[in-house]
Amino acid sequence: MPSTDSLTAWNIDPAHSHAEFKIRHMMISNVKGSFSGITGTLTENSDDSTLSSVEASVPVDSLSTSDAQRDGHLKSADFFDAGKFPVMTFKSLNVDRLAGSEYAVTGELTIHGVTRTASFNVEGPSAPTKDPWGNIRIGLSATARINRKDFGLNWNAALEAGGFLVGDEVQITLEVEFIKAA
Repeated sequence: MPSTDSLTAWNIDPAHSHAEFKIRHMMISNVKGSFSGITGTLTENSDDSTLSSVEASVPVDSLSTSDAQRDGHLKSADFFDAGKFPVMTFKSLNVDRLAGSEYAVTGELTIHGVTRTASFNVEGPSAPTKDPWGNIRIGLSATARINRKDFGLNWNAALEAGGFLVGDEVQITLEVEFIKAA
């Protein structure tokens, strides 16, 4: 059991954090979107980073692809069903150090009411920095690839020339800034 002296609590700063996704459209290009309003915590173990943990929540209704009609469709029951499943969550189960400040963080990702194991490649955290208001901050970047159908996001339409309107693989990118808890 780590000593409490080696544990530091950090809160996600929703104003300086965001999640982006990219997915294939009509088999010819990628469509990108983002989510804002991310909240959560990082419990950092300074003695052994593999004993650190993270939990995060993302409000589905914050989804934006810069197209109101597409956003509405993605929030509908065809995809995220934001009215029924308003939040996506991640809770780490395991942290593995890869090299330098790179980690593989595996945990439970819940989307659309379905929980699956997902692994994020993480760069960081950065060195702590004091902001102009006296808060101590760190940041990190994380990426993952998931199959949307694993989470019950199955809607699609066949294309006349073959293939489908929406790809299955989703690339997720997170840019997260944390503030040291008081």
